[in-house]
Amino acid sequence: MTLLKWLPLAALLVSPAAFAQVATCPGLPASAEMSWEKLEGPDFTYCKAMRADDGEQAFAVMLRADAQFRTRRSHREGSQVWIDGHQVYWYRGDVPNGIVRETLLELDRNSTAHIVVRASDDGELARSLQIAERLQFDDMRLGSN
Repeated sequence: MTLLKWLPLAALLVSPAAFAQVATCPGLPASAEMSWEKLEGPDFTYCKAMRADDGEQAFAVMLRADAQFRTRRSHREGSQVWIDGHQVYWYRGDVPNGIVRETLLELDRNSTAHIVVRASDDGELARSLQIAERLQFDDMRLGSN
């Protein structure tokens, strides 16, 4: 009985970081035939969408409180799209020998999702964008580590 009496006090003394939740990768569409490879950092979660057929990366999502990516209107490609209820644009990235599209979602007050799609040709780009635009961020929680 005495142990039960002190348990709530002990819970208050435990570091708040112990209760912090790290971000989970967004939900992939069932038809995507991809899986996530997840890397955790001190203040971010990096999710790589890997294709089942060839094991190659289709796109990546960086989840963190404050995104390093900054949009530039001059790099905007195409019209607005919706990703899980967020109205965004894709932006052209600059890399040699490839095609890159990036976008940024403000998930809530303290978390962002930076999506980067890299492709070798227009067909691969279109397939990866189609899947990335169907990601679900419903249960995203970014804890402070």
